[in-house]
Amino acid sequence: MRFVLIHGGFHGAWCWSRTIPELERLGHEAIAIDLPGQGARREERSTLGDRRDAIVSVLQAGDVLVGHSAGGYDITTAADAAPERVRHLVYLAAGLPLEGRTLLDVTGGSADDDGDGAVSELMTDETGMSGFTRPNARGRMEVIDFEGVRDFFYHDCDEATARWAFDQLCPAPVEFLTEPVTLPRFWAADLSRSFIQCAQDRAVPPAMAAQVIERLGVEPLTIDSSHSPHLSRPRELAALLVHATGTKPLRAIRGS
Repeated sequence: MRFVLIHGGFHGAWCWSRTIPELERLGHEAIAIDLPGQGARREERSTLGDRRDAIVSVLQAGDVLVGHSAGGYDITTAADAAPERVRHLVYLAAGLPLEGRTLLDVTGGSADDDGDGAVSELMTDETGMSGFTRPNARGRMEVIDFEGVRDFFYHDCDEATARWAFDQLCPAPVEFLTEPVTLPRFWAADLSRSFIQCAQDRAVPPAMAAQVIERLGVEPLTIDSSHSPHLSRPRELAALLVHATGTKPLRAIRGS
């Protein structure tokens, strides 16, 4: 099998560098890409369409699409564009769009009060994310505190790994968060899919994970890790990703 690995907010393809060799060790192919506005493409525009097209451009028939965190939204839009190429979808501590709603609605984030469409919070602040992020001059959300980021994303990583990851984080684009999402082909396709829940996750509120799991209609798989098992437990994650491709949904997927 070939796995196409999609990162979440602030991150880039680099965050999968420990997981790819583990998937290859198990006899599979794996690639990771930078989405527009992130990683090596951080200066680019980042609309829903830009992000979708970046994934579709590398997607081949029979691929397994893996989306981590906010990458769950992106694998969903890509699967809507090319459902016939997708063998299985893995939502790794990831979000799922709501039909006809914006992604900011889904996360519980906030827009500025002045009505210009700028984003002041990426998600509901029960997670504490606002304590280490702020809008930069471009309107994108940047991280400003290593300890806050480590506690949020990497608390089960050694300090060297956490520092290495923190140094590569980039401001998160926000323009795609305020676009309404319409995915008629995706909901109709009812593709094979699974959800991996991180038992020590401090980034995804339990209620949010529960809603995604229920809407996906799956029995969740679990890994005993922080929000970043691709860095803290890559070998275990690789095995779980392979296992996930053999699971089946319990119920039909729901768009809302």
